[in-house]
Amino acid sequence: MPCRKGALSILAIYHSYNWEAESLEPALRRFGDVFHYDWFGKSGSDNGRTDFSARARMNEDLLRTVTTRGAEQPFDTVFTYLSGEQVAPATVAALRSLGAPIVNLSLNDKEGFVGRVRDGVATGVRDICRYFDLCWTSTLDAVEKYCVEGATPLYLPEGANPGVHRPYEVEKTLDVSFVGQCYGNRPEVINTLREAGIRLEAFGPGWPSGPIPTEEMVRTYSRSRINLGFGGVAGHKETYCLKGRDFEVPMSGGLYLTEEYEELSRFYEVGKEIVTYRGIEDLIAKIRRLLANPEEAEAIRTAGRARALREHTWEMRFETIFRLIGVLA
Repeated sequence: MPCRKGALSILAIYHSYNWEAESLEPALRRFGDVFHYDWFGKSGSDNGRTDFSARARMNEDLLRTVTTRGAEQPFDTVFTYLSGEQVAPATVAALRSLGAPIVNLSLNDKEGFVGRVRDGVATGVRDICRYFDLCWTSTLDAVEKYCVEGATPLYLPEGANPGVHRPYEVEKTLDVSFVGQCYGNRPEVINTLREAGIRLEAFGPGWPSGPIPTEEMVRTYSRSRINLGFGGVAGHKETYCLKGRDFEVPMSGGLYLTEEYEELSRFYEVGKEIVTYRGIEDLIAKIRRLLANPEEAEAIRTAGRARALREHTWEMRFETIFRLIGVLA
């Protein structure tokens, strides 16, 4: 029977690498009691390679733990953020047998749907997806892949947490900033911008400035006149996917300028709520225009935050999911 919001008993299975704890758990707790199982430290994928014997031991611990907990308080639904690197198909089938609808989140299914294959086993979601009641993917063209494998997909992007991603009253000391990993064409683009006379700071793994804590990252969005984005997938030319920053930067009140691709227009009015670029010359021209027109920049920044708050919170994403699977009244 569907429950009212705040009364669900939720089993959540995921590990927090950096963003998950401050994004997923606060949103889930708006719907009820959350029992969180963290598989990290119990799986053979912790060191970057798949150890199937260690995965089996973790899977046994997972099933033993959640079965014991479920006997004390039955779960109304199960949310997972897992791949074949962490769980075997039989484990997902056993979780489903608990009787609660089970939903899996998968981000960047452009390259991660199959992932690496070892001994015929895919480290992505290909081999496990059919065992979930609903597969939540942020990748539009992966929907067909799920259907081919006999799964039930839902295309729905990431969100942002307005309790974390919010504007700060700080002076704008940076013309352009980028927060994210250093890989692919990113160093080349950023070096070209600097050579063109644009003042730009980059933060994150691989950059000289290194990674910064979440609060400092969000403050950086407010300190920046323009927040740069990249939509590409590493190792795949002219291939794009939605990123968490597509929602976190606008919700934080930052002016967002990212690579142009079709999916973004489903979630923002491009040119009014965010700005996109195609190629380096277009990027340079738009940066210079926005820096020279602070009123236009402020209008876009304000509209982007309003849209993100109105439609793109993690809580809204989970509300959609829980209503679709019939557990939320």
